[in-house]
Amino acid sequence: MRYEFRITGRLSAVVGDAFPELEKESVPEQTLLFGNVTDDAHLYGLLVRFQDLGLPVLEMRRLPE
Repeated sequence: MRYEFRITGRLSAVVGDAFPELEKESVPEQTLLFGNVTDDAHLYGLLVRFQDLGLPVLEMRRLPE
């Protein structure tokens, strides 16, 4: 399953390194992270990581295969 997460602001390189399994793309005032999510545990783990780093997730969506 591929997912996309839309985050407010731009991620620093250090914070971006906390998500090595996701690709990153900066757009005006937001960052898109996307990639494969292996299962529900991985998905919830990513959401916990976003929360622990204080990153507000504006949007999360499953991408077509």
